[in-house]
Amino acid sequence: MKPETLLGLYRTMQIIRQTEEELARCHQRGLVLGACHTYVGEEAIASGVCAHLTEHDVVFSTHRGHGHALAKGAHPRELMAELFGRETGLSRGRGGSMHLFSPEIGMMGTSGIVGPCILQACGGGYSFKLMRLPHVAVAFFGDGAANNGAFHEGLNMASIWKLPVLFVCENNQFATEVPNAYAAGNPSVGSRGAAYGIPGIELDGNDVLEIHRVAGEAIARARSGGGPTLIECKTYRTRAHAEGMGDFTYRTREDVEEWKKRCPIARLRTSLPSEQFDEIDREIPAMVKESREFAEKSPWPDPNTATNHVYAVPAPRPSPLSPQPTREITYSQATHEALSEEMAKNPRIFVMGEGIGVRGGNFKTTDGLFQKYGGERLCDTPICERGFVGLACGAAMTGTRPIIDFMFADFVMDSVGEIVNQIAKMQYMSSGRLKMPVLLRGCIGIGHSAATHHSGSYYAMYAQVPGLRVVVPSTPADAKGLLKRALNCDDPVLFLEHREILQVKGLVPDGEYEIEFGKASVVREGRDVTVVALAHMVHLTLGVCEELEREGISVEIVDPRTVSPLDTETILQSVAKTGRLLIVDEPPAPCGFAAEIAARIVAEGFDSLDAPIRRLTGAFCPTPYSPPLEAVMVPQPKQIADAIRQLMAE
Repeated sequence: MKPETLLGLYRTMQIIRQTEEELARCHQRGLVLGACHTYVGEEAIASGVCAHLTEHDVVFSTHRGHGHALAKGAHPRELMAELFGRETGLSRGRGGSMHLFSPEIGMMGTSGIVGPCILQACGGGYSFKLMRLPHVAVAFFGDGAANNGAFHEGLNMASIWKLPVLFVCENNQFATEVPNAYAAGNPSVGSRGAAYGIPGIELDGNDVLEIHRVAGEAIARARSGGGPTLIECKTYRTRAHAEGMGDFTYRTREDVEEWKKRCPIARLRTSLPSEQFDEIDREIPAMVKESREFAEKSPWPDPNTATNHVYAVPAPRPSPLSPQPTREITYSQATHEALSEEMAKNPRIFVMGEGIGVRGGNFKTTDGLFQKYGGERLCDTPICERGFVGLACGAAMTGTRPIIDFMFADFVMDSVGEIVNQIAKMQYMSSGRLKMPVLLRGCIGIGHSAATHHSGSYYAMYAQVPGLRVVVPSTPADAKGLLKRALNCDDPVLFLEHREILQVKGLVPDGEYEIEFGKASVVREGRDVTVVALAHMVHLTLGVCEELEREGISVEIVDPRTVSPLDTETILQSVAKTGRLLIVDEPPAPCGFAAEIAARIVAEGFDSLDAPIRRLTGAFCPTPYSPPLEAVMVPQPKQIADAIRQLMAE
């Protein structure tokens, strides 16, 4: 190995070591405001791997990510400023020790949750494969993540699709305080590569030269289309799991001291005459001191920016209402049109799901598109919802636009952590530097004796998550316009389609159009009572309006179309006209969509009400199978009509 390469590795390791030791001192001084997970003792791994990466290659990391950020090119001053909570930090003060973002240099983020980095690296690899780019995605994770479901799902996906990904397990012997020897039936992580049909290699994690050699070969193989590699680096953290935590209840001082003797930095110094390292030893402490002073002097973030970047700034889009409806097609045909048209325009759109390729999807959502766009853009997946939803997150971070077709809303619950903790928060935690154009679509609703694992809706639950757009259309025209908006925005969108209305027909415009999120539709104008309903409930309510009209009751129906954002203003205007409000909603009442609307109207439109707000919702019960039992789970037309009559009598 060339001397300049050796000195470069040594310099990177010293930057990491000196920065981490200074951060430990700063934690004792109270300058580090929250957790501080140092990388002391493990410097050889990040240094040896990242030496082969360009600015176009990407790194996804875990809570112990300081070393990865520094090895990828972040400056210590930005790292320290982040841990001090300052505006000049890597994440602009939004993340601290466990959430480090610098996408400008390919540092795509670290996570306080174990495992997502593995799946996100698969997403980065999928983007590079789709766009034919010679880049590589690297996931750094600890031995604890190797016992997590994300490890299995990620390595399996990377293997079957030959993704340009390097998986680096930093086995420091303990997952927090639980020894890997206890936690793993097979504690040899590297040997597990064979189970996925990929190279799996075990290395001394304190030997930077061997790590550099093996990582170089793996990265070159990934760039050339040879697929992923798993490298296990056996190492040890010589400081506590996090600064300030007790350290000797689960391991001994003697073990720590023994591992300190195997210091990777001291080991590398023996490879050249010591004087060649002396200049670096003089340089780094001065850099770290200057960085700490810079971080201390840096301003705090402006409190007025605390809620910035929850959503992307919307780009100007075509008028949502310009074309007039001209032909009658079904809801399913309308969404299929929208998807096909957008895929034709944007080669970065791809779809993942079970059976969405040749088969065309369980509900024909992608029928014929595999033949048109091929297997990379219509990608059938294993049954691993957490895996491919986490992949979608990484793909969106690296420049593509994934669509996850999860068939039924119940299925995507297996990936709720990836949606809530990763996808929904990514734009915010990166201070808007990463966009998240992910579309998550699937069926909701009770019917067809589908029973309890194929009947959920969950839109009220997801509407509580900042960063998500939640869309629930009721008509073919709305479904097409809203789907097109979803495929042209930079926010993650949960697009929920009620199974019972997929074959409903309606007039749909021929031309190009979109429907803006947060704009309700007045489906039917009326004078006496406002009914707010979504999806199937809109159609059931429409079905009783003529009967009520003959009784002298004029019903106005407002369809919010999007649950988040929610158009309260249109509902308020309707209630101001009618004086009465009934909310009809299929899911149960507690903490639900109907409760949210009622609360908002009471807060902002109480003086317009001539009677109490009423809710008609589904039963607070799992969905049964037998038709007589299923029928009492959701509001039926007679119940809707009776509820309107009762409200008019109040």
